Amino acid sequence: QVQLVDSGGGLVQAGGSLRLSCAASGRTFSRYVMGWFRQAPGKEREFVASINSASGTDYADSVKGRFTISRDNAKDTVYLQMNSLKPEDTAVYYCAAGWLPGRASRDYLYWGQGTQVTVSS
Repeated sequence: QVQLVDSGGGLVQAGGSLRLSCAASGRTFSRYVMGWFRQAPGKEREFVASINSASGTDYADSVKGRFTISRDNAKDTVYLQMNSLKPEDTAVYYCAAGWLPGRASRDYLYWGQGTQVTVSS
């Protein structure tokens, strides 16, 4: 069992930056694939980025080059650095943990509670 706590969301102007954090409980954090998803009002949850146990990364095309996912296994924490934010990045962001890499929500077993990111134009 893993518990995830998301934080770091907020209100930022377009072009600005935010860093999201996801703190995990449990003794096997380093073995999990960690992902970030987001859900905008009226839209389905969508994949943003993932990082595997070897720190290999995957990004959605919409955020590639602007967002960076990283992990600190000593702190059981995964981060999402978001730069050059756009109004269309506005959503609730969720971190997730699973055993296998993937871009679908069903690939992940555990979820954080979400943190709101709002980008104003």
